This record gives sequence, structure tokens and C-alpha cells, in this order.
Amino acid sequence: MNQAPLCSIITVVYNAESLVERTLLSVQRQTFGSYEHVIIDGASTDGTLAIVERYKQPNRMVFSERDKGIYDAMNKGLARAKGTFVIFMNAGDELYDEHVLERALVPNAHADFIYGDTVVVDAEGTILGQRRLSPPHRMTWRSLQRGMCVSHQSIFVRRTLTEPYNLNYKISGDIDWTIRMLRNSSSIVNAQCVISKFLEGGVSASRRKQGLLERFHILRKHYGLISTLFNHFLIVLRYPVHRLTRKSMT
Repeated sequence: MNQAPLCSIITVVYNAESLVERTLLSVQRQTFGSYEHVIIDGASTDGTLAIVERYKQPNRMVFSERDKGIYDAMNKGLARAKGTFVIFMNAGDELYDEHVLERALVPNAHADFIYGDTVVVDAEGTILGQRRLSPPHRMTWRSLQRGMCVSHQSIFVRRTLTEPYNLNYKISGDIDWTIRMLRNSSSIVNAQCVISKFLEGGVSASRRKQGLLERFHILRKHYGLISTLFNHFLIVLRYPVHRLTRKSMT
């Protein structure tokens, strides 16, 4: 285990006293010990920081100050991370089981970008199923032309290749960042396992119209107008289908 790469797990949180404990525990129970947990708190005014303090660990660092939104906070996490790899596990999200870090990182320490699958859970932690979009067996930067086929909670990126999130985006910056990270990566590896539990809902679900507009702009920037018009038309069409089948649109 001394040869294992250090993994920086970044958690962004703000006033999430009902959710942060599950994230802390999912990290704390990992059998893979070569990690640091970087918590970026947006100056919470509820009991969030008291819960974080209750689970204080030597490899858990907490920074609490006001920020300009979730992507600004995520950039602060990237700036403070020291690991070989980084992964974002925000308040309410969980690593799938206690062996995830070991299973994904140990055999793939040579990679630039490691990805896996995600299951969606409700507020009680009950698994609702897999995300609507599943990651392909082989992924490239072109794989995201029809949407976020991999969750940012289920990707590890070599830290030296990372770039800041674009603060012009308020909801869909994840897809822009992931495309850029894939383009920066020479070795992209499918860990062939479920990496995270993603909490259903969130900002993008409650502000879907703005998210769709941002996503269109992002996809046009990376893939061109004609391709994006066609693919975005398909994205919009499939929404009622997934509503009827009760699959998560996450």
C-alpha cells in the first residue's frame, strides 16, 4: 500500500447538516488508506461544521469561507489538493462501498483518467437504480456529445492535468470540465465497477431550463453547431420517455 497513489477526495458543502455525515462516513470506511479528504465549506450557518468536526481525522482538511458558487468552491478544492488523483464527492454523495478506492486506483495507477458507473439514491440512501446515461466501455472526449454519460462523482483525474472549472457556467460546468479533462488525458481507463452513489435531485434538476441552455452552449463549443443541434434535439426528445419510465434524468 506504500506504493499506492495519493487520492485527493474533494467535498464541497454548504448548509448540508442532513447530508454531510453520509459522505464523511463513506470516505472514512475506505480500506485504501492513501487519501486526503479536502472539505470546502461555503461558510455554513447550520450544524454542518459541527458534524465535520465530530469526524475529524489527520488526513481530513477543512476550509470554510464564502465562495462565488459551487464551481468556485470546487476550484478552491483543486487548488488545495496534493494527491496524484482527484475525485469530487460532494455533500450527500457517497463512495459505493468500502473497497472502491482500492479497486479503482491500485490496478490503474498509470492512468490519467479513471471512470466507472454510478447508482442513484434517495434522501434515505435507498438505491433507485443506475443513472439514465451509463458510461461507455471505452470513453473518449467525444463520448459526451449527447450528455453527461459519466458522473463527476465517478471519475478520478490525474491532478497535474486538471484545469479550473469555468465560472461562467452555474449548473452544467461539470460536462465542460469533464470534456476538457478527457481531452487532456492520454490514458483513459474504465475501472469496470460502480464508484459512487449520487443523491437524486440538486440544482440542475430544479433549474433544468438554464441547465439545458448551458449544456447546449458547452456542446456547441466542443463539438460544433450542426452536431450539437442534432444531438441536443435527441436529448430533448428523450426527456418524456424517461419521465414515463421513471428513470433519473441525472
